[in-house]
Amino acid sequence: MIGVISYLVFFSTVAAILAIAVLGLNLQWGNTGLFNGGVVASFGAGAYGTLILGGTPQDGHLGGFDLFYPLALLGGMIFAGVLAWVVGKLTLRLRHDYLAIATFGVAVAFENVMRNATAVTGGAQGIRGFERPLQSLIGSGFTYNLVFLIAVLICLVLVYVFLERLTVSPFGRLLRAIREDETAARSLGKSPDKVRLAAFVTGSVIIGLAGSLYGTFYAFVSPQDVLPILTFQIWAMLIVGGAGNNKGAMAGAFLIWGSWTFSGWALSRFAPVEVQLYTGSIQFVLIGMVIVGMLLWRPQGLFPERLVVSQPGGGSRGKTQAEGLT
Repeated sequence: MIGVISYLVFFSTVAAILAIAVLGLNLQWGNTGLFNGGVVASFGAGAYGTLILGGTPQDGHLGGFDLFYPLALLGGMIFAGVLAWVVGKLTLRLRHDYLAIATFGVAVAFENVMRNATAVTGGAQGIRGFERPLQSLIGSGFTYNLVFLIAVLICLVLVYVFLERLTVSPFGRLLRAIREDETAARSLGKSPDKVRLAAFVTGSVIIGLAGSLYGTFYAFVSPQDVLPILTFQIWAMLIVGGAGNNKGAMAGAFLIWGSWTFSGWALSRFAPVEVQLYTGSIQFVLIGMVIVGMLLWRPQGLFPERLVVSQPGGGSRGKTQAEGLT
């Protein structure tokens, strides 16, 4: 029984961390229409930044500054934000599929830099020697994982509340206006380029926070943690949950992560030995089928965006995309 509870704590921690990343992507795509194909670059920037700043000194690579953990966490988020600002300045004038291709290229380049810049990132061996916060006080067993889960859930709630307030603010309405018709927004005197860049950087900082928590939880990060498959997993979570709906984004994270872990367990337990060699590849195919299936049969996701229509006198009424606005 203890083993089951311990696994549920582990599962919930990873799912909640991924849910934070999906919320960041939801701000970029669901609210602003930015097709970010390089999610994993922001995620990895947060993880590497935090472990380099907060880790203990190691031979053979940069880092080990042993900073106070909140500063290291903040540093990882800033690293993700700065990277997003540079990428955004170069690519956000592109639209849709061109932007997706460009940002996907950035993610591939990021993974290769992390793998080959041994003097900075530890190369293929990754970064070790990170002492998790309060571990010496709490210990490294089940109790610590439970405390860490609570901390991650607090972060998830804070990010959710922040985004909920942001999306109903005038800035949030401007994001959706640019998503729906950029030309119309520009004709009203708005600056879509600046707004898109602000949304891209903000979403990337949130994704970087997820990466920082991920690196902290495992006390380790390597190029294997920033492979392109993570981008597709996070996209699948958002598509299944429902783009434009923060609750749907979080639900999609838990559903897809649950399906991913269950499929891995089922294949390792019931599939023939010769098939088990291809478990990872089969899971990749399953993720692709989920994305294609949802886009074909329920593109609005399980929890569609709830559109708000302004009414005379300052009132409003809400309808889902499936219900329509007419």
